[in-house]
Amino acid sequence: MSTKTETRSPANTAPAGSPTAGQALRGFASSRDGMLALVTLAAIAIHLVLKFAVGLDGWASDWPLVAMVVVGGIPLTIDVVKGAIQARGGADMLAAVSIISAVLLGEWLVAAIIVLMLSGGEALEEAASKRASATLDALAKRSPSVAHRLRGADLTDGVDDIHADEARVGDLLLVLPHELCPVDGEVVDGDGAMDESYLTGEPYVVKKSKGSSVISGAVNGETALTVRAEKVAGDSRYAKIVGVLRDAEDNRPPMRRMADRLGAWYTLVALALGVIGWVASGDPTRFLAVVVIATPCPLLIGVPVAIIGAISLSAKRGIIIKNPAMLEDVGRVETVMFDKTGTLTYGRPIVTDVATAPGLDRDEVMAAAAAVEKYSKHPLATAIVADAEERGLDLPAVESVSEKPGQGLVGVVGGRELRLTNRTGLADIDHESVPLLPEREMGMESVILLDDAYAATVTFRDEPRTSASDFVAHLPKHHGVEHMMIISGDREAEVRRLADKVGIDEVRGGVSPEDKLEIVRERTKLGPTLFLGDGINDAPAMTAASAGIAFGATSDVTAEAADAVVLDSSLERLDDLIHIGARMRRIALQSVIGGMGLSTIGMLLAAFGLLTPIMGAIAQEVIDIVAIANAARVAMVRGELSDFDDE
Repeated sequence: MSTKTETRSPANTAPAGSPTAGQALRGFASSRDGMLALVTLAAIAIHLVLKFAVGLDGWASDWPLVAMVVVGGIPLTIDVVKGAIQARGGADMLAAVSIISAVLLGEWLVAAIIVLMLSGGEALEEAASKRASATLDALAKRSPSVAHRLRGADLTDGVDDIHADEARVGDLLLVLPHELCPVDGEVVDGDGAMDESYLTGEPYVVKKSKGSSVISGAVNGETALTVRAEKVAGDSRYAKIVGVLRDAEDNRPPMRRMADRLGAWYTLVALALGVIGWVASGDPTRFLAVVVIATPCPLLIGVPVAIIGAISLSAKRGIIIKNPAMLEDVGRVETVMFDKTGTLTYGRPIVTDVATAPGLDRDEVMAAAAAVEKYSKHPLATAIVADAEERGLDLPAVESVSEKPGQGLVGVVGGRELRLTNRTGLADIDHESVPLLPEREMGMESVILLDDAYAATVTFRDEPRTSASDFVAHLPKHHGVEHMMIISGDREAEVRRLADKVGIDEVRGGVSPEDKLEIVRERTKLGPTLFLGDGINDAPAMTAASAGIAFGATSDVTAEAADAVVLDSSLERLDDLIHIGARMRRIALQSVIGGMGLSTIGMLLAAFGLLTPIMGAIAQEVIDIVAIANAARVAMVRGELSDFDDE
């Protein structure tokens, strides 16, 4: 079947958008901490009305505060104590000490304000997280939801509309024009194309025919295709990408743990000052005033807000942060390591030579190869098609095409089977023709077989980006990078040729993924490292580097291993990421150290009796607002961050 149907809008997509202010407020109120903060605020308001407007005093005006502290403050205090025990102390403990001290001294208004401070801060952090995850929400909403399952082998038996999650391996599914492909699978009927740019970050509109692989989330073109499901929706590539993004929200980065370590010392200082003030004056309210103003919201909330802002800022620039922990390191890396292909080079090789077997015509072989390669998105396929177009070759019709892992691309053209493979593949299929192969030169190559007999060897070369040498010079000058190296599985002579062109002295060529991993591990022991790659063989090295960056997300495995994914494969975007990391760390430390500094001044004043517990609570609220507002600046950038021009 190759049925052409009328154009229509996707039935299983949802528009992506940013949350409105009203939605953000509703999100704040809908959380447990948000509700607690609002109810506490109401209790404080009722208390103030009863005390100052009605003229009541004592329990008559304090009962709303007592009720709120008992109902909301006790569970919150228990949660804080549990968290502090798990963190082996830390700044969280001061909050619990403040609430307990206020209750023991009968300072119910102070206790209520602390409950408001903690619950409101947690709710604000949660609301900020939801707002920053708009990119993840958009992806989730865009997930394929509808599949059209054929009852038989074709349309004559009818079609059932099902949810995409109900599709099973082996089901025949009809993908209508301009719909999202619901599952990963293989085309069994139809001849068209799919737009995979939303998934890959590259402008891929890939032709599809019988035997072609398809991925979920790709947008079908103008022709309906029949697809056999090879994976259920939950195991599809689209689901994996959404899962990678969702994992980012569950990571607790080292910077927060650093804040906990600072908080441990800060807690000891606060308790010591409080005890000194109490002992020196004999007034226990001085202890309460000290611990109240010491309640460390800049530590507990300022750092997460800065991280959330950095994740949001990165997403706006086409950078997906998978592991927020890398944001602390990426702005201060000492060694940058590049894979060769697709990082410092464009990853768009060109044909440099074609050596054919005796008796075969170059143009005929290349025309047949280009006809089949139109159905592949591999960079070498693009180069062969471009070469045929440049020479004005007429491409023959393709009867079928398939691309199985490890077997190369196979198609039937003009009644003959054409296979694109490598030297190893030729040796396995037609070992007698191995002596016909030309001497191996620098660069990449592809071997063509016709009816399982050697036909030609195509040689390619991937040229460096025009901006690569400038970027290599930019890193030491503007980011303090001390060492740069290229680590590649390609032959060392080819890697050296690239290194000389871009200005890198250290080269490791012909290395296996295991060798890459060991090299990166050794370098990371000496200081923060960044590894940049785009292939599956780069995944182990990415996990070992302080910051592993994937270019283009062309591989599920690479995206899983990477700490961040630069979707548009741009060196300028990489420079953006380095600046974002440095900005996040700088502003987070401003909030933490600045907030702690102001709180320390307040603690000294409280220890000398110059601040009452109520004044301390109000002062701490002001400090919190300043620290959180400063941390929120991370996401507020006007203009460009990068000072590198990637042309």
